[in-house]
Amino acid sequence: MRLLIKNGRVIDPSSKKDEIADILVEDDKILKVAENICEDSDEILDASGCFVMPGLIDLHVHLRDPGLEYKENIETGSMAAAKGGFTTIVAMANTLPVIDSGEKISSIYEKAARLSPIHVLQAGAVTKGMQGEELADIASMAACGAAALSEDGKTVMDAALYQEGLRTAAKFNLPVLDHCEDADLKGKGVMNECETSRKYGLPGIPNEVEDRIIERDIQLAAETGARLHICHCSTKGSVDLVRQGKDRGINVTAEVCPHHFTLTSGDIPPDDTNYKMAPPLRSKEDVNALIKGLADGTIDTISTDHAPHAAHEKDKDWRKAAFGIVGLETAVALTITRLVEPGYLTPMMMAERMSTAPARILGIDKGSLQKGKTADIVIIDPSHAYKIDKNTFVSKGRNTPFHGWDVKGKVRHTICDGRIVYSDL
Repeated sequence: MRLLIKNGRVIDPSSKKDEIADILVEDDKILKVAENICEDSDEILDASGCFVMPGLIDLHVHLRDPGLEYKENIETGSMAAAKGGFTTIVAMANTLPVIDSGEKISSIYEKAARLSPIHVLQAGAVTKGMQGEELADIASMAACGAAALSEDGKTVMDAALYQEGLRTAAKFNLPVLDHCEDADLKGKGVMNECETSRKYGLPGIPNEVEDRIIERDIQLAAETGARLHICHCSTKGSVDLVRQGKDRGINVTAEVCPHHFTLTSGDIPPDDTNYKMAPPLRSKEDVNALIKGLADGTIDTISTDHAPHAAHEKDKDWRKAAFGIVGLETAVALTITRLVEPGYLTPMMMAERMSTAPARILGIDKGSLQKGKTADIVIIDPSHAYKIDKNTFVSKGRNTPFHGWDVKGKVRHTICDGRIVYSDL
């Protein structure tokens, strides 16, 4: 099977290529990247006016499978990812039961092989049952192909236990995806501690909730040699701490989610819990620091923290509603609209933050459009304007604050292992 992609703007951070060119794919590999390829092919895609980038990689997705499939499952979540331009996603471990053993890792991979059009990688929990009391069977999870460790959804508050977990992760060369919130300091907070929380009479979450744990865990990473990745940075302090850690030579990377570089706590309406997320939306000063961190490379990746919930779990009082929003199907448009169009990121930087850097963090041979590489490719029309409509989402989740937003940037084709797994023409 041969697929020819014609006339696209090929943007490949791994080779620094940014030019109009064609890509010839044979079976699951990239056979040739050059101008004016005129060879026989079974299918031709005209990518005129479009970005052609390595398939996007999301380090932070909640598929809710097993046990919470009423919110999402491997099939719907991975199809939503394909629609969003992602060819590889990392699923978090906070399912029912928690993914905390090699057997459970293998079960996810078996199911994904049957149901997913893209690559699903599974993270294992740091502690058994994510209870923060005893380390999970990290050795067996590593042996069965765990992509990373993560206690996402909460923080391992026992510093000595987490230190042991980081040391074990380093032994097996597994990155640790770190959810940084001091549970004691967070208390019953539901939104950023600011004028908005006071106006609405809601308990606030100060920046220190995030910053204290990031500072602790970067130090633990320095002591253990672990590959630490800070999830969903939301504060100016988080950017400063990651920058300082990198300056010290510590193996720390970080991500920002589109909602955190797009919205502020001042944007939150009183009656819409689709703006409730963890960590919360912060101040304009924080948002500006996150964008600057993405632009200067302090923040390595853009991840979604795709967190689908059923309608009844969000349609509650702010104190009781679930934290989290969906993001796989809006990430490209928000990144182009809020970062690329204004000039904060170039298209090359977008591809690097959303594909090449995540691949490097995971240690996988992806995020490249060079000859011989796996044909994981996304074709994006950056000028296509439209309104986000949650009712068109493939995900089971409709919990988004971006419904009705005017954006630019439409995924036209997603190609995984040389197969077209999503098209919108």
